[in-house]
Amino acid sequence: MKLNEHFLNKILIIDDEEKLRQLLKRIISLEGFDVSESGSLKEAVKLLDKESSDVVLCDVKLPDGNGVDFVKESKIRYPATEFILLTAYGNIADGVQAMRNGAFDYITKGDDNDKIIPLLHRALEKVHLARKLEQLQKQVGQKYSFESILGDSVEINEAITLAKKVAATDATVLLLGETGTGKEVFAQAIHHNSNRGNKTFIAVNCSAFSKELLESELFGHKAGAFTGAVKDKKGLFEEANGGTIFLDEIGEMPAELQAKLLRVLESGEFIKVGDTKTIKVNVRIIAATNRDLQKEIETGHFRSDLFYRLSVFQIELPPLRERIMDIPALAKHFTIVFAAKTNKAAHVLQKEYVAALQQYNWPGNIRELKNVIERSVILENGNELTTSTLPFNLQHPADGKAPSSFELAVVEKQHIQKVLQHTNGNKTEAAKLLGIGLTTLYRKIEEYHLL
Repeated sequence: MKLNEHFLNKILIIDDEEKLRQLLKRIISLEGFDVSESGSLKEAVKLLDKESSDVVLCDVKLPDGNGVDFVKESKIRYPATEFILLTAYGNIADGVQAMRNGAFDYITKGDDNDKIIPLLHRALEKVHLARKLEQLQKQVGQKYSFESILGDSVEINEAITLAKKVAATDATVLLLGETGTGKEVFAQAIHHNSNRGNKTFIAVNCSAFSKELLESELFGHKAGAFTGAVKDKKGLFEEANGGTIFLDEIGEMPAELQAKLLRVLESGEFIKVGDTKTIKVNVRIIAATNRDLQKEIETGHFRSDLFYRLSVFQIELPPLRERIMDIPALAKHFTIVFAAKTNKAAHVLQKEYVAALQQYNWPGNIRELKNVIERSVILENGNELTTSTLPFNLQHPADGKAPSSFELAVVEKQHIQKVLQHTNGNKTEAAKLLGIGLTTLYRKIEEYHLL
């Protein structure tokens, strides 16, 4: 396996025998490694404190200490470094203790010189893998941190403050808000900033399955439980054991499954479909809904006892229309994201463009804003996002009011736009389909700022 070129592959040799140390340095340097050396443990600690090494080759018997003991102390101090111990007189007891103390390997000097280079490669592979994992974890942490939730409005900051407080606990959380307000983003942030952050996070949309399929997805089933159940299947609660399960659109859950979910909340137990054996799990539940669950309880569609269990800690996420001041930051962020995806330079947002965004009501909230920005980035040919790239219902007239969808001009504009999309921008074909002259079509395109 070729070593990752992004890492320096730094090796430290600790040995009081200068000739052997120089020989090892020469052999290892010829392999392209960056090698430093030390004749004592005290000097080695100074070197490691000054600049970390990937792998340390350390003699067992040194003037100022024992290599086996040094490994134990060093793995606490330098956990990312791997240690290979070298000894002139190998014995099983020392070898076993060295491995217990965290050594990567324990070899005999002289007899095992031919093993050193392959051993170094294996140790470095482990180091590089650990560093990649650390980088990925850092990226995940940044992606799902509360700092990644954009906005300075009082409304969003109040929600973030509540989420930060509950993240440190194991309390069940109920996220309330309209569709597209970012409920799953908040659920991810709560999970990744909790003591379960390195465990599994599973999201499931309760409205996406029939009752039978949702029960099987959540709780699993035994082979033969129903037609098509040819083998045992783990449910999502089992898969999320130790972590968090996010139940989106909880208000859509069938009444029969609500009782089963209530049992999980009360005792951490459930039974697979077609089974008689109880399974116990330790899962944190975060639920979300855009429905008024109190009204659902009154109409008999939702259990009151389940509601009280789920709503131990409620957080209401504000709709985008109530946090207008956050729109410029959100728009800029999505512009950068989609510019990168489409290999375009990041666009500047025209003042009129931002103003149009802030005047719109955003029934689809952040999700709708994201889609609008993506569309604009795709359509814009210059380096500035202009109102001409916005959907017709965001392009307000001079009085600042959104045009009625029943106005003839709006209907005509929408129809021409759809035909042009159908013909992939072929104006000649579009004019034929519309039953108008090509000159008339060009006039309409210019009038409505369609291209």
